[in-house]
Amino acid sequence: MTKKLKIVVLAKQVPDTRNVGKNAMKEDGTVNRAALPAIFNPEDMNALEQALRLKDRFPGSEVLLLTMGPSRAAEIIREGYYRGADGGVLLTDRKFAGADTLATSYALSMAIRKIGPDIIIAGRQAIDGDTAQVGPQVAEKLNYPQVTYAEDITGLDGDKLVVKRRLERGVETVKTPLPAVITVHATAPECRPRHAKHLMKYKHARTFTEEQDNEHNSYLPIEAKANLRIPEWGVADVGGDEIHYGLSGSPTKVKKIENIVHQAKESKILTSSFEDIDSLIKELFSSHTIG
Repeated sequence: MTKKLKIVVLAKQVPDTRNVGKNAMKEDGTVNRAALPAIFNPEDMNALEQALRLKDRFPGSEVLLLTMGPSRAAEIIREGYYRGADGGVLLTDRKFAGADTLATSYALSMAIRKIGPDIIIAGRQAIDGDTAQVGPQVAEKLNYPQVTYAEDITGLDGDKLVVKRRLERGVETVKTPLPAVITVHATAPECRPRHAKHLMKYKHARTFTEEQDNEHNSYLPIEAKANLRIPEWGVADVGGDEIHYGLSGSPTKVKKIENIVHQAKESKILTSSFEDIDSLIKELFSSHTIG
């Protein structure tokens, strides 16, 4: 009998750090997400592809996305739908606001306990923090084994998951019992594109909050809305101690962020002549830039 897996992908809607401006930070030291374009965190997209490949390999498996953020973060769930995911949950509550990695991992771990998956897959790190802490912290809070820097999840060997890791000086293959947390490296395969049929089916998927704020899909019948409803969970839904959520559960404080643009102090125009090339090579050797 083919094993059916329940897989949760941890995904984050992040500000596009290529467009950091003067209004990117609030006075309290948190990121002003409203001032920056929002995108699907790149390595979380790699993680989604690994989950979808497992679903392809083990028919009947289920892929769910779990994300935390304001109402607009539901776009992450829709993007997962468009590529083949089966559902998702948006963790959203004012009590989650201002969370650092410690508070975020606590909230995610509480939601994961409620879902009860076999495998949790996440990107190695998010581009708005680059800490690579949330995945491992979730594993620690759940007391699950973890495999980091995954490049390919090749399948199951008995009851153990087989994972290829990308390390600084090579590749290693490891096995881990389930349930387990896997974090995926950027060298993993890119996520598949949106599927046209999925896009047409799920483009109207909304959370209850989005439906209240936006009536553009109000023409849909009630039963259709129910089938396309994206669940929203707050603190009351996942439980836990409220002191560990949001700012109160976040010991990390950001003091300042800057957008630094490197500029050349001097420049030199060279032709393709042998004399110019020879002069450049000698200069590079003399300055120990090369050699």
